[in-house]
Amino acid sequence: MPSTLDAQSAASPAPSSARPVHRKIGFKRKAAAYVSLTKPRVMELLLVTTLPTMIFAQRGFPDVVTMIATMVGGALAAGSSAAFNCYIDRDIDKLMNRTKKRPLVTGEVTPREALIFAWAIGVVSIAILLWGTNLLAAGLGVLAIFFYVVIYSLILKRRTEQNIVWGGIAGCFPVLIAWAAVRETVEWPAIVLFLIIFLWTPPHYWPLSLKYKRDYQAADVPMLGAVASARVVSSQVVLYAWATVACSLLLVPLGWAGIVYTAVALVAGGWFVYESHVLYAESQKPEYNDKKAMKVFHLSITYLTLVFVALAVDPFVGSPLMPVPGIPS
Repeated sequence: MPSTLDAQSAASPAPSSARPVHRKIGFKRKAAAYVSLTKPRVMELLLVTTLPTMIFAQRGFPDVVTMIATMVGGALAAGSSAAFNCYIDRDIDKLMNRTKKRPLVTGEVTPREALIFAWAIGVVSIAILLWGTNLLAAGLGVLAIFFYVVIYSLILKRRTEQNIVWGGIAGCFPVLIAWAAVRETVEWPAIVLFLIIFLWTPPHYWPLSLKYKRDYQAADVPMLGAVASARVVSSQVVLYAWATVACSLLLVPLGWAGIVYTAVALVAGGWFVYESHVLYAESQKPEYNDKKAMKVFHLSITYLTLVFVALAVDPFVGSPLMPVPGIPS
């Protein structure tokens, strides 16, 4: 799934001039190669949103079985999506410096092995969600994998500069899965959390695409940072940053958010928006470099982490600022 949230890939396989040499390696290295296929850093970020969402939905800690099943099932679903993505993008990964050491490029894992692995952990992930949560959560898990693999990796990534906007929807599913696992339905707060991640994905990923502009150009992947100027990209980052912060505050009038979440959303959001404006100002200079872009990229991760940590703490500290009848407090 994307995100960080996926800063990684893009649609019609480019011809490859040389096949990777598949070589025998030791068990530890082979295992590490399989783990690498799952893009663990992306998976970590997705899990940062999952547990807080469950706590927020439950207004406390959910039962252990539900919690573990959702976390493990969600992690494997994200890993399956990433492995499928590595399989699909193996032709362009070898053209980009950032991805040329991935296992399918180096030959540590064969395409057949990667495909079997992706299917296997995908099936296991849905089985775990079905066993430990409910049919809705498992169904959302299937939809998340489908969206990332088919809609993003196969259809959008190599065809449009807006690929990460719509493809980023896949990275929003973990909060829906988490909410459904606890409450057996999808309610307005879950949709708001979905939208927060949806709006956050472009200002998170587009600064990175500025840094790796030449990589994407070499692979003929139309990431916005590869086809537009820094000024255009940074202006979009500013707009999406503002939209993300505004959306994060919708939990207050919905009757769910208390003082901790609201304060963190405002302060962290203000920081995120400020640094986005700094990036825009930097993009106007003739001597523009990528340092400010990478600062916004890293800050965006910090911002999302802080907001979701606050989401987890909020139910234990006070009551919603704008209570609504029928909403748990």
